[in-house]
Amino acid sequence: MTMPGLPTAALLALATLLGACAQPAATADTAAPMTAADAHDVQQQFFDTIARRCGEAFGGRLVSTDAADADMAGQAMVMHISKCTADEIRIPFHVGDNRSRTWVLSRTAQGLRLKHDHRHADGSEDAITRYGGDTVNPGSATRQEFPADAQSIALFTANAMQVSNGNVWAVEVDDKRFAYELRRQGRWFRVEFNLTHALAPPPAAWGA
Repeated sequence: MTMPGLPTAALLALATLLGACAQPAATADTAAPMTAADAHDVQQQFFDTIARRCGEAFGGRLVSTDAADADMAGQAMVMHISKCTADEIRIPFHVGDNRSRTWVLSRTAQGLRLKHDHRHADGSEDAITRYGGDTVNPGSATRQEFPADAQSIALFTANAMQVSNGNVWAVEVDDKRFAYELRRQGRWFRVEFNLTHALAPPPAAWGA
C-alpha cells in the first residue's frame, strides 16, 4: 500500500529512515577488543606485581585435595621471590626440607613464560626439568595461564609421562595472595601463599 499524495521516491526515503531508527544503538558497555598494547600492559602489571616483592618470602598451604599430593599435606611450604631482573623472576618453592623446586617466570616477545627448574641436593639437574609453557592469551593483571609447550610435551613423552601433555599451569597474584596451580583432566594441584605476612628468607634453593 502507498500513502496518498507522496511520490515513490519520498516513500523510499521515509522507509530507509524508519529502518535505520529501528536498528539497536551501540551502547557504551560494548567492550572493544583488547589490542596488543593492552595485552602487554596487563601482563606487565602482573609481572610487576610479583617483582615488587623481590627478596621476600611467604608461607603457604596446599588447598587442593588430590590423593597424589597426600605426602605434601601438612608440610611447611614457603615461596621465596629470590631473584629478579627486568625480564625474569625466580621463585623457589620449598616443601619441608625439600628445596628442589624453582618457578621461573620470564617475559618473551609474545607474552609471559613459566618454567620449572628441578634440582638435586648437589645442584645437578633432575631428568624432568625446564618444562612449562607460554601464555596464549592476555590473561589478566591477577591471573596468567601457561599450557604445556612443545618442548615440555616432548620431554614428558620421552619419559612415559604423556598424561602430563595436557598440563595447564597458572599463577595468580594480588595484594594479599599468591597462588600456583596445575590442572589437567583428572588432576588439580593448588597452593596458596599469604602475602600479608612476610617470613625470613629460607636457605637457597638447590643449585641456586
